[in-house]
Amino acid sequence: MTIQPGDKLPEVKFSSPAEDGLKPLTTSEVFAGKRVVLFAVPGAFTPTCSARHLPGFRDQAKAFAFKNIDVVACTSVNDGFVMKAWAKDQGLAGEVLMLGDGNGEFAEKVGLVLDAEGFGMGKRSQRYAMIVNDGVVEKLFIEAPGEFKVSSADYVLEQL
Repeated sequence: MTIQPGDKLPEVKFSSPAEDGLKPLTTSEVFAGKRVVLFAVPGAFTPTCSARHLPGFRDQAKAFAFKNIDVVACTSVNDGFVMKAWAKDQGLAGEVLMLGDGNGEFAEKVGLVLDAEGFGMGKRSQRYAMIVNDGVVEKLFIEAPGEFKVSSADYVLEQL
């Protein structure tokens, strides 16, 4: 069942890039007491994700802060090391919190798994964005297959 506005996020452990390696972060640590925009991509280094999705949120990070967003976060069914390499490749300097969901536990628990086995990618996350307030989903924007519209940084900013 897909998570809905009004639902509390499930408690999972993410792997996040840190200066000295990786840092485990729980859902509570990321979302408790904060208003967060979380966006999910099918995979680090994939074309739309690298050319448009992550760069849009990186470039609009200050605009989100002006709209009372405390954290902009990205999750993907990739391990923390891949997320760290992708952040470096994208020139991130702290604008976006990278959350590796290496086993797809978060994607599964929120009901937003994408079966990309036909592309040799296994189970991944669907492309989506959500606004979360203190761990509770306020708004959810799920992309139709092959689309990139409602989860873009510009679209999400318009909804705030």
